[in-house]
Amino acid sequence: MLSLLVMSARERRVIGSILLGTAICLGISEINLIIYGKLKVDMLYFTSNVSPVTEEIIKAIPVVIYAFVFSDDRQKLITVSFAIGLGFAIMENMILFTQNIKDINITWAIIRGFGAGLMHSVCTVAVGIGISFVKARKKLFYCGTTALLMMAITYHAIYNTIALSAYRFYGVLLPMLTYIPILITFIKKKNRKNSEKRTVSYD
Repeated sequence: MLSLLVMSARERRVIGSILLGTAICLGISEINLIIYGKLKVDMLYFTSNVSPVTEEIIKAIPVVIYAFVFSDDRQKLITVSFAIGLGFAIMENMILFTQNIKDINITWAIIRGFGAGLMHSVCTVAVGIGISFVKARKKLFYCGTTALLMMAITYHAIYNTIALSAYRFYGVLLPMLTYIPILITFIKKKNRKNSEKRTVSYD
């Protein structure tokens, strides 16, 4: 947090969002632990039906606040959303690693690193991209934001269900296949902007 004082605005936005994501993860892990103790259900049921709801709602709150208080620029929202999801995934993986250190192997590392890491970021990015659209259309904001949250929750629940099944390797493919179109779109947009800048400079 102290390092944010010597960073540029863009660097603070990224690093600050990652730190925020880790803090959210710590908070929601305690909330989930309390809920899990109250419900008396098995872990598969909880991770498929409960934790996706609590986690995606809490992760979406800072994205909504950023869009309304600071900027609804789509690129900035994508950056903030992805960084929050990344910070959340990093802390979640560390918590699970320390709790299950004797059972950790390379398979677990691949699934959690490439699977859960991307999954959390993709879910938060989807909400961020959606909010950049619905914020400009006030009539669609409430229903649109709810729909985006439901989409992220459903996606998260599907991933958790697959990752805890005998087909957990397919769980890694789900967020990666979702991430690829986002990456391609981002690269194309960046190349188009660079091309426009070159054209303007030549003129």
